Amino acid sequence: MENGIGFFDIVWSIFWLFLMVAWFWVMISVVADVFRSKDLSGGGKALWIAFVILIPWLGVLCYLIVRGDKMHQHSVETMNQIEEAQKDYIRSVASVSSADEIERLAALKGKGHLTDEEFAAQKAKILAG
Repeated sequence: MENGIGFFDIVWSIFWLFLMVAWFWVMISVVADVFRSKDLSGGGKALWIAFVILIPWLGVLCYLIVRGDKMHQHSVETMNQIEEAQKDYIRSVASVSSADEIERLAALKGKGHLTDEEFAAQKAKILAG
């Protein structure tokens, strides 16, 4: 028998490290979902957190069974909110001003691509919204 660390010991340690990281990931996900839940009252949140902290394996397992579908819904809602916020920010930063739009329309009218009626309608649309 060798003295020292063998290949199997390293693989076994990496496996346990992976399980530990996965466990912390699940715990943090459950706790974050509890706090993110708008349908839980303060008392409900406190009970779930106490359950997850006092009896971790059973608490997390019960939470995933009872509210697993809600976790997915909360994640989707959060991602949609983040996506909308990003789109709004991009629109606000990259949007063309009304003056630029009217200038572009005037250039099109000057080239004969727009009639007076079309120009007036587009200008009113730009100024309205």
